[in-house]
Amino acid sequence: MSPSNIKYDMVIAGAGIVGLATAYKILEKNPHFSICIIEKETKVAAHQTGNNSGVIHSGIYYKPGSLKAVNCRKGRKMLLEFCDENEIPYDICGKVIVATSPDEFPSLYNIYNRGIENGLEGLKLLTGEEIKKYEPHAEGLKGLHVPQTGIIDYKVVCKKLAEIVEEKGGTIWFNNRVEKIIAKSDGIEVITNRNVFTTKNLITCCGLQSDRIAKLTNPDLKIKIIPFRGEYYTIKKHRRELVKNLIYPVPDPLFPFLGVHFTRMIDGKVEAGPNAVFAFAREGYNKFDFDIRDLADSIFWKGFLKIASKYWKTGIGEFYRSYSKPAFTKALQRMLPEIQESDLDIGGSGIRAQACSSEGELIDDFLFIENKNILHIINAPSPAATSCLSIGETITQKFFG
Repeated sequence: MSPSNIKYDMVIAGAGIVGLATAYKILEKNPHFSICIIEKETKVAAHQTGNNSGVIHSGIYYKPGSLKAVNCRKGRKMLLEFCDENEIPYDICGKVIVATSPDEFPSLYNIYNRGIENGLEGLKLLTGEEIKKYEPHAEGLKGLHVPQTGIIDYKVVCKKLAEIVEEKGGTIWFNNRVEKIIAKSDGIEVITNRNVFTTKNLITCCGLQSDRIAKLTNPDLKIKIIPFRGEYYTIKKHRRELVKNLIYPVPDPLFPFLGVHFTRMIDGKVEAGPNAVFAFAREGYNKFDFDIRDLADSIFWKGFLKIASKYWKTGIGEFYRSYSKPAFTKALQRMLPEIQESDLDIGGSGIRAQACSSEGELIDDFLFIENKNILHIINAPSPAATSCLSIGETITQKFFG
């Protein structure tokens, strides 16, 4: 078969958890639909999905009625049902959000109220002493217990989704990087470095490259992906008892990141982090990774310059913590005073694909762009993994009602 004759009813670009979940939901509704996923890497979940902290989010932080709020709450339920059906381990262990200064009380109460508006039950505001009932080594002035939060390995979820998609007749083409998209009157051509795919419908879920892929059909796109690296430490085995489940700070309400926190992983390890450091490469998982195109794309984007002018103090602080283990440890000690530098080993890192508008706004919600039979997912950071099946169902309804 020549490359130009690879034809499908639906092509999905990107084999992260959102792309896989979307293919799964489409095939669930249309089992005879011919569908493929094209992926530039050699495996599924190679970037954001495979390098996140493995948290099942409750939906407590998100603006009521937003795509994040609606899809997180619905998607969490769907995710747990999927895991139960497919014997994927998870643990709904709950988490504690800790306020360590009176200045954080208004934000803590706001988070609590948002949780109530988003339909979460069992939320409990805590005194400093009550925090210790959940996390004996944590310290704060006030806290909030969120029972719906859990832990999971999303790479395992992705492998199962890929397996089911292929069982249902879908195909995953690895080592295929999208280079062109040509919309014609009788269909869409997706040209990769290896093949040409002809399709009636196209969905792109390309994470760190989502804006570049969207610009292939929307050249005037006024959104840019700015990469932020999140770095982790792991707590040494003999000190893991310091963290029972998950301990979070009260996040900065002006910055779309949750702050360094403690996460017990599904394998028993405990991570501390992540920070949020501007990355010099979109796939720059190491401190010294550098890509001139990616860097230029960011720093010459007028929206980035506006963001830098607003958040430069925060940015400098994040860089300082990135290169200073004592500074990172000090941030952790606000919630867990017993933690010491010697308790921490260097862990992994992930990259958050943060969409930024030309006006200098960090896009806080999921963002889709549609035109005819093409749908681009431009912004799908956390809680996209928790929300993946709901997102997939929403997209399926957009195409098939």
